[in-house]
Amino acid sequence: MRLVREAREGPRYPAALFLYHSMWVLDMKTFTKKQRDLRNNLIAWLLVAPSLIFMLIFTVYPVFRSVYLSLTKYRLGMQAPEFIGLENYINLAGSSLFWKVMGNTLYFALITVIPSVVVGLFLATIVNRKCRLTGFVRTAYFYPVVMPMIAIASIWMFIYMAKNGLFDQMLVSLGLEPMNVLSSKATVLPAMAFMYVWKEAGYLMVFFLSGIQSISDEVNEAARIDGADSWTIFRKITLPLLAPTFLFVSTIALTNSFKLVDHVVIMTEGAPNNASTLLLYYIYQQGFTNFNYGVSSALTTVMLVLLMVVALPRFLSQDKKIHYN
Repeated sequence: MRLVREAREGPRYPAALFLYHSMWVLDMKTFTKKQRDLRNNLIAWLLVAPSLIFMLIFTVYPVFRSVYLSLTKYRLGMQAPEFIGLENYINLAGSSLFWKVMGNTLYFALITVIPSVVVGLFLATIVNRKCRLTGFVRTAYFYPVVMPMIAIASIWMFIYMAKNGLFDQMLVSLGLEPMNVLSSKATVLPAMAFMYVWKEAGYLMVFFLSGIQSISDEVNEAARIDGADSWTIFRKITLPLLAPTFLFVSTIALTNSFKLVDHVVIMTEGAPNNASTLLLYYIYQQGFTNFNYGVSSALTTVMLVLLMVVALPRFLSQDKKIHYN
């Protein structure tokens, strides 16, 4: 205590001088560290601020605005929305068209997600093999992904065109009757699903290829030394190690299947008799054709809930699956 008092009042002895200097240096280091941490935190927040502002304006606010409008009666020409509670949701629950649209959406997701995942895995297995044309094959499979959906829908609309389309012409050349798949309730969604799988498989292939290449070659070599053939290695080693990739790819494919609207607008506009009307196109009709913003907001909220349910398994299983290395 005496040395501390002397250090504060002024050093009289060398020991007190040393203690006084040490305390001063420690205070300066602490003060400098606090300044440095504050500066680093400030810089970090300044760097993140544009993204946060963008997210608040274009993501968070529209979501809460949609939820609020879903509880109101709001149409074109009204000065302000009129609060009506859950009436929009009750009307949707009693609408046969709404349930038909939901059935179309779930059916379309079912017939697109499973084939696109399977085809994506198959393509990844093919392009993972080392050969002279590997780069060309990868580009060819991925090319549909970079094409705009409007362009793809236009191309496939001409392929599916009645009588003069490539598909009907092929049926005629085989001695079969033309089908006009886009005008039949039974074939319109499978026809669009085939087009979607053709476009989406190359995108999913990239994720599967990354997962396959992350598997150590030593594991496969050890299996070959033990006498395992290629199919056994794929079934007993590759597929189990691709479990995290399967979960991620399935989530991406399922969410993407809910977000399609371009091909419906160009190819069918929901025909025949709403057989190809999907949820996002139904939202578009209510909001930009019927100008019923309350109902379209309620449908948007339903879609957001569906997407959250689809993505929930991905977040719950995060870091709980096996890894590649």
